[in-house]
Amino acid sequence: MHSGFWGRAAPMALAWLFMGLLPLSASPWAEVGDGQLRADLDLLEAAGVIHGLTVQWPLPWLSLENELSATDLGAQPALVRAAAQRVLAKAQSGTRPGNAASFYLDATNQPSVVYGFDGMGRGDGQAQLSFEHNGDVFSGRVSLGGITRDFGGQPNKIMPDGTYLSLRLGEVRLYAGYLDHWWGPGEISALQLSNNARPMPQIGIARASTARSSWPVVSWLGPWQFEFFLGRLDGPQIQSNVDYSAARLTISPLDGLEIGLAKTEEFCGQGHPCAPLRDYFVNMDFSNHPNNVNGEGALDLKYAHTLWGVPFQVYGQLMNEDYSWLTSSGSSHLVGASIFLPAPGNPLKLTLEYTDTIATRTPFSFGDNIYDYTYRDFQYPDGMHYRGRTLGFSLDTDSTLLSLQGSWSDAAGRFYELSLHHATIGSNQTQHGNMVTAAPVLLNLAEARICLPWKSLRLDLAGRIQDDQPRPHQGMAGAVEVALRAPF
Repeated sequence: MHSGFWGRAAPMALAWLFMGLLPLSASPWAEVGDGQLRADLDLLEAAGVIHGLTVQWPLPWLSLENELSATDLGAQPALVRAAAQRVLAKAQSGTRPGNAASFYLDATNQPSVVYGFDGMGRGDGQAQLSFEHNGDVFSGRVSLGGITRDFGGQPNKIMPDGTYLSLRLGEVRLYAGYLDHWWGPGEISALQLSNNARPMPQIGIARASTARSSWPVVSWLGPWQFEFFLGRLDGPQIQSNVDYSAARLTISPLDGLEIGLAKTEEFCGQGHPCAPLRDYFVNMDFSNHPNNVNGEGALDLKYAHTLWGVPFQVYGQLMNEDYSWLTSSGSSHLVGASIFLPAPGNPLKLTLEYTDTIATRTPFSFGDNIYDYTYRDFQYPDGMHYRGRTLGFSLDTDSTLLSLQGSWSDAAGRFYELSLHHATIGSNQTQHGNMVTAAPVLLNLAEARICLPWKSLRLDLAGRIQDDQPRPHQGMAGAVEVALRAPF
């Protein structure tokens, strides 16, 4: 995972991918960022059409294509059939062998403070050029561009985000590159691992499909996914050469029920003994003794079903900074619910979600708070942060976010989204600071977005207004943002 490897691999892959480019869109995964796709998947899961996983991204296209191709939708309402057709079309495009070339542009006068699953640019402006190949065994993408300063004040940077090389070996897929992840059921936030921070260089392994296993011993798990990756927290850090590991298992033992377990940790690095295998398993014994890593554990649940003909989902996520559930877990919480209401053409999805990173001493000792704790560690002064942003919740430690979001798709495939956020960012008891604000602030933010597809183009437009700003700025602010994705 050293820079020399990436420096040699990227040019070779770039030259290889240039050969025979065709205007196709191809990738083995459904990647983080498509709000319409996620809304369609949630609807299909609640309606009982799909029985796969929707809380661990990237999500293999193969599972979705196989399931939707084999499902008889004749008895389903028109709105469910429309969602299934949209997802199936994207899955077939994603699994089609071929090559693609595309570019992405994003510009705004002020990046959004709240960065959700379908967040747009992380900086004032970014541009990226991508070349991609998708095959039955080998897939890869080379992306190269640049990003300007974001609200964290990070300077201009060369951006390889989205670059990857992947090899499918039977039922598993090996990969290396810079991939975004979203681990959890939250629509607006994920506590442990999200797309809020730019992706780090990583190597990993995951199942190539989330289908139920044929092995009798594990068939009761239902559809399941396991992923493990190792990353390097490169870039500007207080402590250099820190590595990162992440492991997650998601299962669906009952239709509509998803259960996820995840463990992430920082290890090695400047000033630390480096024995990854020893320290990894020592840190899994749920005790209070000191260890040489900075770890987080998470549990999440999601249930989707239909009640009186109305699809809905409820979900929650719990993240612990420590592993002693009875004495000192340092727990953060996320809860939410969505409902699909009848509307012209397609249903209106309404989501209410609350996220709280003011740690409680134990998972359910509400009011017994530990400040300046979430994403922090005395052994690793950078904490769970990368290039100026938190790896999980976009508002960082000691913050709360209450969000109401509505989304809707029309018959032409246009996607509309309106979000209202009430946020408290930081606390007077946050001694080591919050990555978003220099001093505690309470703000309300409204955002309206529209996604306009036209042939192979996709144009995203967003407008935001907020009644205050993260410090040192203050006062009302407005922003517009434009993003364009297009093949060439």
